[in-house]
Amino acid sequence: MSVYVDRAGLKVAEELAGFVEGPAIAGIGIAAEAIWTGLAAILDRFVPMNRALLAKRDALQSKIDDWHRANPGPIADMPAYQAFLREIGYLVPEPAPFTIGTVNVDAEIATMAGPQLVVPSLNDRFVLNAANARWGSLYDALYGTDALDAPPARPGGYDVQRGEAVIRRAKAFLDEAVPLAAGVWADWKGETPHLANPAQLIARKPGGWLFRHNGLHIELVIDPAHPIGKTDPANIADVVLEAALTTIVDLEDSVAAVDAEDKVAAYTNWLGLMRGDLEASFEKGGRTLTRKLEADRDWGDVVLHGRSVLFVRNVGHLMTNPAVLLPDGSEAPEGILDAVFTVLCALHDLKGLGKLKNSRAGSVYIVKPKMHGPEEAAFTNDLFDAVEDLYGLARHTVKVGVMDEERRTSANLAACIYAVRDRIVFINTGFLDRTGDEMHTAMQSGAMIRKGAMKTSSWIQAYEARNVQIGLACGLSGRAQIGKGMWAAPDMMADMMVQKIGHPRAGANTAWVPSPTAATLHAMHYHQCDVFARQAELAKEPTPSLDPLLTIPVSPKGHNWTEEEVREELENNAQGILGYVVRWIDQGVGCSKVPDIHDIGLMEDRATLRISSQHIANWLLHGVATEAQVDAALAKMAAKVDAQNADDPLYRKLTPDSIAFQAARALIFEGVSQPNGYTEPLLHKFRQRVKAG
Repeated sequence: MSVYVDRAGLKVAEELAGFVEGPAIAGIGIAAEAIWTGLAAILDRFVPMNRALLAKRDALQSKIDDWHRANPGPIADMPAYQAFLREIGYLVPEPAPFTIGTVNVDAEIATMAGPQLVVPSLNDRFVLNAANARWGSLYDALYGTDALDAPPARPGGYDVQRGEAVIRRAKAFLDEAVPLAAGVWADWKGETPHLANPAQLIARKPGGWLFRHNGLHIELVIDPAHPIGKTDPANIADVVLEAALTTIVDLEDSVAAVDAEDKVAAYTNWLGLMRGDLEASFEKGGRTLTRKLEADRDWGDVVLHGRSVLFVRNVGHLMTNPAVLLPDGSEAPEGILDAVFTVLCALHDLKGLGKLKNSRAGSVYIVKPKMHGPEEAAFTNDLFDAVEDLYGLARHTVKVGVMDEERRTSANLAACIYAVRDRIVFINTGFLDRTGDEMHTAMQSGAMIRKGAMKTSSWIQAYEARNVQIGLACGLSGRAQIGKGMWAAPDMMADMMVQKIGHPRAGANTAWVPSPTAATLHAMHYHQCDVFARQAELAKEPTPSLDPLLTIPVSPKGHNWTEEEVREELENNAQGILGYVVRWIDQGVGCSKVPDIHDIGLMEDRATLRISSQHIANWLLHGVATEAQVDAALAKMAAKVDAQNADDPLYRKLTPDSIAFQAARALIFEGVSQPNGYTEPLLHKFRQRVKAG
């Protein structure tokens, strides 16, 4: 439990007060008293608005529930359904055609296309790995994964056969991205390369050549003393790709931050990134290693940014946090705290106080998740105005990324973009949370189709296409990112290389990957596809109508699954819920590679948990499954999850009395009543019980 101190009429946890009054304000020229007074004023103004927006969510959901009880099953009359949604204010009028006015945006966001990482803010080592993933070794990425169509590396040192296959594939990539005027790179002997397009040669220095293709740089490392270089006819030791152009440092879905201690740890890492002095020490191979941020890459007349340009993902509008208590004793909205304190940290970058630079355009990049509709986007815009005023920043210094991951946002996307039109730098489809909200919004309509079938639903196809088309119509191309979601299987790079090319081809100038290695491999896709040329083609196409987007994935025939199919679905969902929740509750791990029911490691976060828990809750509500069947699935899958975690010394077994098991069960059996089906309220409640001992 935190000890609180009085600050401007607020109760502030000592940990947070010490952070703000110590490292956070060091050198920025703003007194701590001004920050606390400003925070109090912002909370006084925005907390009632925040609460009203959440109340509107509940009121809309109640009306939609009533409508579906009166009109069960698939939508039989789409015009009547849409008329109802407009009548209650769920659907709003489309704005007149407009173009966003965002300025002062870094090239990595506006005019370049490449991979994006999302990393939990609480893990300093992971944060540094992600920030440094701007550049990656193609040789290492091919050698160490299944991406290469060649036999896996043999144990016991360097596998020469696989190494040769890696080199062949890397040189074939060079033939595709920076072709020679004559011949192929496999035959190159190290002389000055004569390129088919000489403009692609950007610089050279002893030990390397620098090329550019589709806006991305490629480094050819020449080192005759290197174990690989000395065996190569041209002494090529590596091919290094510009990879993760941007990284989102996450305070939301991928972390378990439930109190002041957790929030200060996250803010401290963000501050270290903004000052450029974050370091992490760890043991590896019997040695203590220290990781820090990479310097810029100096090619003489050309200096390239050495790190990803960093966003920070704040918490959405729903959750509160005990780090700050309001005068009435209630917890402050966490998203408001994040806005004030993450921008405070970013002042070190804006004022040039740190060792390194994040935004050379003088902006702060905040991703805002889980907003429902344009009113909530407008609230964020006003909040950021107030934060800029608190710190004396020019209007729209603070940029916003809008996660298109809730049904009311995707159905009103143009209006949401319009609400933040002068600060928007990012829209992104969040398939997982969007699916969870789809199920919860139409919870009363009937039994949802099986979870795996969701991926081919008509609403999914319309959702992905509309996100791009609306973004292009609003002028995001060349000004902001249009993004796509995560590849969740970090060990399945061969499949990723086949499938994820679909994201740039769909017009997305960024897409999420689960690791720096995946970023290096996914970067190859942006050499295969000129995204901005593709966007120009797509801009000529019409935007898909609302009809497919609003087609609910309810089973058209009611409950027609066999007992075995129901058991399979329940066990699949239960295993995913337990495998994720046990780490969240017992160890405070908000995102990790969790083995699925088939023992395939998948990156799991709260969005995947929302889907699984809402799906079982829906089947319980509509009589597809019974309470006894769900409990049987949980018991069986608890044993499986225990076995999957047998080698983890920190793991606590899942028993009916364990807090983690109780949390997992509550997420299911209380799922219908959770606000918009979110998992955070219950996760925070049970995690705080564990932390309290």
